Amino acid sequence: MDGVSPEQQALVERLEELRAEHDALNREVDAIAENGVVDQLKFARLKKEKLRIKDLISEVEDQITPDIIA
Repeated sequence: MDGVSPEQQALVERLEELRAEHDALNREVDAIAENGVVDQLKFARLKKEKLRIKDLISEVEDQITPDIIA
């Protein structure tokens, strides 16, 4: 065994999924911005979703590597 608990492995997998989703949204936001014709409502929704996913990424990262109080 590599020393990783099933719970921690699940968190790592979730983190990878969230990062992939965030990257996909990032590419979509960039494509919309480069297109010139911007649906402001869709653009705002995508950016808000990106921020939500970024917050989830931070939460999962914190669960994987909790702060150590020295």
